[in-house]
Amino acid sequence: MTTINVPKREEVAPANQAIFDNLKSKLGFVPNLYATLAHSEHALANYLAFQNSKSSITGKAREVVDLVVSQVNSCEYCLAAHTMIARNIGFTDEQILEIRSGKASFDPKLDALARLVRNIAVNRGHADAALVDAFFAAGWTKENLVDAIVVVGDRTVTTYLHATTRIPVDWPAAPKLPA
Repeated sequence: MTTINVPKREEVAPANQAIFDNLKSKLGFVPNLYATLAHSEHALANYLAFQNSKSSITGKAREVVDLVVSQVNSCEYCLAAHTMIARNIGFTDEQILEIRSGKASFDPKLDALARLVRNIAVNRGHADAALVDAFFAAGWTKENLVDAIVVVGDRTVTTYLHATTRIPVDWPAAPKLPA
């Protein structure tokens, strides 16, 4: 298989160089996955605009979706990055592992989200009607449903990019799920 490199700043288009500079100032580094998107003159900016667009699924709810989809898609890169983010926003290591398994027993509303998102990701969008009903019964709205599906799409893009390019993971490794 052809090796896909992680491009350095000087190897990307000027517009992407400016994005690299911005990422470095905000994060302290340019994550390899973002840098890999810069092989395209447009993909990095387009992806960041998509990822940072307004949504009703934010904060902990967003990380629930990110962790569940990363686990379903077996993306070690996304699992590593989103485990770190989830810790930083207040999830415990035990909660993170449970979320990755598609549940959140510690919060009924997040549990309904995790169960539905896992079902959506596993079944490629063909959600179980009972899980959709449980999602609404937990207090989520139609807007939340649509936005959650958009976040599933966002995470699917990055999990597919990593699975195809096999670029190095530059985040601390996520622990394995218990057997």
